[in-house]
Amino acid sequence: MKKIILGLVFLCSSIFAGQVNIAVAANVSYAINELIAEFNKTNPDTKIQVTLGSSGKLTAQIKNGAPFNIFMAANMKFPESLYEDKIAITKPVVYAQGALAMLSSKELDYSKGINLIKEDSISKIAIANPKTAPYGTAAVEAIKNANLEEATKDKFVYAESISQTVTYATTAADIGFIAKSSLYDEKLSKYKENVNWASVDPTLYTPIKQGIVIINNAVDNAEVKAFYDFILGEKAKKIFVDYGYIVK
Repeated sequence: MKKIILGLVFLCSSIFAGQVNIAVAANVSYAINELIAEFNKTNPDTKIQVTLGSSGKLTAQIKNGAPFNIFMAANMKFPESLYEDKIAITKPVVYAQGALAMLSSKELDYSKGINLIKEDSISKIAIANPKTAPYGTAAVEAIKNANLEEATKDKFVYAESISQTVTYATTAADIGFIAKSSLYDEKLSKYKENVNWASVDPTLYTPIKQGIVIINNAVDNAEVKAFYDFILGEKAKKIFVDYGYIVK
């Protein structure tokens, strides 16, 4: 029986050898494939398994034992909570800073800035759930700081993640607050700045500092550390910049 058990343990170890499981905030979905491709140029034997979602939901999954090795969140709050609970073994650090944009499939007058959303022609505004998605939180903050909360309170359509917000913004809603990085996806290349989209005034919301941590199940895992170091390195920074992020 011992030999059988040992054999099963070895088999399971072999199946997962060379695989790094990462939980990734939905706004990074547009850049993650290029990041992985660049990493695999020097680490060809390491398979990166990606799970995308809102940072709040991914945090809950990690706290419930989901087998992620790295968490790339859309803000610092969620990875900080993992570190405080001793679920993460590295202190959260910023890997990129995101920005908000407004997007519509329609041609709109973006010279009005965020005040555009109070127009009668805008009846549905898509935002990510502010309870679980940091970009949704930032959108709500921007709307409040622009004193538009009362004028728009009945217009909101909530999405589960920022990537779903993009879908809503171009289908079910008149406009949506999205991650600016989304606009670098080829599928959205037909939408033009100041015609279909515009950046949201960054003074209206707290800077979206996105944090990364290594989860405690990956202690002493060299491949996990290699990918973590890559994300904080110069090659990854260049990719993030290419997708509209700010890096320092």
